[in-house]
Amino acid sequence: MPPKASRHPDTLPRLVYANDRGEITDFPGLAMAGRSGELVGVPDLTDLIPLPAGSDLFLLPHRKPVGIHPRSGEIVTMEQNPMAPKDGIQAVAAFMAPAHTVTLTAAFKKERPGVAPLPLFAYAAVGWHRGRFWAAGFRSDPDTRQEFTNVAPDIIQKRTQQCMLAHPANRLIQHLGKCSLTYGCPAAKNYFLGRFEAPLPTSPACNAACLGCISLQPSGCCPATQDRIRFVPSAAEIAEVAVPHLRKAKRPVVSFGQGCEGEPLLQAETIATAIRAIRKQTSRGTINLNSNASRPEAVAELAAAGLDSIRVSMNSARPEKHRLYYRPTGFSFAEVLESITVMKKQGKWVSLNYFMLPGFTDDPEEFAALCELVATRHPDLIQLRNLNMDPDWYLEEMGHQPTTGPMGIRRWLAELKKRFPALRFGYFNPPLG
Repeated sequence: MPPKASRHPDTLPRLVYANDRGEITDFPGLAMAGRSGELVGVPDLTDLIPLPAGSDLFLLPHRKPVGIHPRSGEIVTMEQNPMAPKDGIQAVAAFMAPAHTVTLTAAFKKERPGVAPLPLFAYAAVGWHRGRFWAAGFRSDPDTRQEFTNVAPDIIQKRTQQCMLAHPANRLIQHLGKCSLTYGCPAAKNYFLGRFEAPLPTSPACNAACLGCISLQPSGCCPATQDRIRFVPSAAEIAEVAVPHLRKAKRPVVSFGQGCEGEPLLQAETIATAIRAIRKQTSRGTINLNSNASRPEAVAELAAAGLDSIRVSMNSARPEKHRLYYRPTGFSFAEVLESITVMKKQGKWVSLNYFMLPGFTDDPEEFAALCELVATRHPDLIQLRNLNMDPDWYLEEMGHQPTTGPMGIRRWLAELKKRFPALRFGYFNPPLG
């Protein structure tokens, strides 16, 4: 068994790498490096935590590992496998478990220009020390809703299949069954387990073409991680999912707007009808909407119908960077801001689903723009969600050319807490009331 976890390592962990067969090992000759934007350097020990349970290690094909010489501090690229040069070499990253936020991404060098983008995941810096992996990040939410270590996989499969068999005519339940059994979606699994937050996907269409969309990518790009829903469920189908969950689960939340759909505001009429049907049957729990917040008039309609909270998806608080990522059709950042105002005027809860990428999120210009947004629009919570995207691809598409160095994610967070003491931070949609 590994030794008992310390909060941070007592010295810099070793670099880890993999051969062409995917076998991972550490290299005593180099320490791990970390990356913030384009800058590669020595991680602060306080940025490193034991790799959380539920995390994964990812291979980074066609990318050479980059480390730190332990004596000189020189940044070194490993051009070949030091143990077996013929076995090849590739960099390794950590995909941290939910409720953890990355502070440094993995350091690597592409073998050549033009290599295909990495799949749509977040890539944290990782190293090896005293019998365990250490990753660059911190726990950003104590909520355990997406931890399944104490739930046997066969229980999830059994509950999913039982529910699907009991509701053969409900297309939404059948869709969520595929999400649970095929894609391992944590939200879908929680629905079938009758706990925490349940998903209510509704929209096969979208009015944005997000660079990092996980349900639809153009041919030749990195693959989407799951299929998008292909139908619009009826209000009755939605209520059949939501009402029992709200009645029975502890501190329950149901959420429109999932990774397996487009933009739910395009189905505002159906959602409003569903919310009213749900609230006729139960006043318990929180009804939430995850959205790009593109249609303030639709947000107002849903708030009037009984929507409790909205989570606004946002990669940047700067209009131009927002446009470059979302590639919107028929809306701009101005509509996003107006949607926030609409909810706040109704006394509703607003979260920002703020995509975190070290070196971009904590760029001083981005920080200043976010501070202005918080000061003028008064969101209640910022969800510190890792950007699931190849960092090179993202920075290139954003035209990221910083004029000064990044703040560092931990300093960025400390400054926000200091300036806005009422602002909350976390990772998940909170149950209200």
